[in-house]
Amino acid sequence: MALYVYAITGRSHPLDLEGLSGVGSEASRVRAVAAGRLSAVVSDVSEEIRPKRRDLLAHQEVQERLMRGGAVLPLQFGYIATDDSSVADVLHKDADAFLATLERLAGCAEYHLRASQDEEQLLRDILLDTPKARELNERILAGDQDPQLPMALGQLVAAEVEKRQDALAAGLADSLVPFAREHTVRPASGNDFLNLSLLISHEHEEDFVTAESNLAREIDGGVECRLTGPLPPYSFVQ
Repeated sequence: MALYVYAITGRSHPLDLEGLSGVGSEASRVRAVAAGRLSAVVSDVSEEIRPKRRDLLAHQEVQERLMRGGAVLPLQFGYIATDDSSVADVLHKDADAFLATLERLAGCAEYHLRASQDEEQLLRDILLDTPKARELNERILAGDQDPQLPMALGQLVAAEVEKRQDALAAGLADSLVPFAREHTVRPASGNDFLNLSLLISHEHEEDFVTAESNLAREIDGGVECRLTGPLPPYSFVQ
């Protein structure tokens, strides 16, 4: 029977798995496969596992339970191994790398910050603060038929949006990164202009959360900051 693999831990991890059921329509108990100084947390599966809500929640519940007991290397949803032996082989083969990463992540959790900006307010601010953009917009509203005007205004506004949001993203990151042991910035999507993951040690979590809350409250320009965490350190498992 195949195995669904949730995470890798050190052998000394308490592995409090009591009451946890795994992914799949016929969920089996979550258990550990030990090899040397490491353990992999797994459950038996007999079907293809898809990212359904129930299974996503089960995967996350295992990660959160493990985090409470110590350092963990969380695997992304959907990792399947053939059997216990193949899992043990990987743990033996890559033991040094896994142990080094566990040591690096010990005492930490991931926090994820996304930031977006109200588009209408941003546009109003640009038209108010940028004389050239305001002039072009007024000419269009007054009925000027020059076909180049809309394109010129659009290009000017787009450049100004990028400049302002890049500056906002840099300011937010510069204020929060000093609290982090590590951080990573990924491309933002949708209306977001910042997608920042931070590895925060437990001793700095309270100061970090307070700083982020104060920053989000003080920042203007229709900016919305969305902080999630503490999370398993997915972004920092290498």
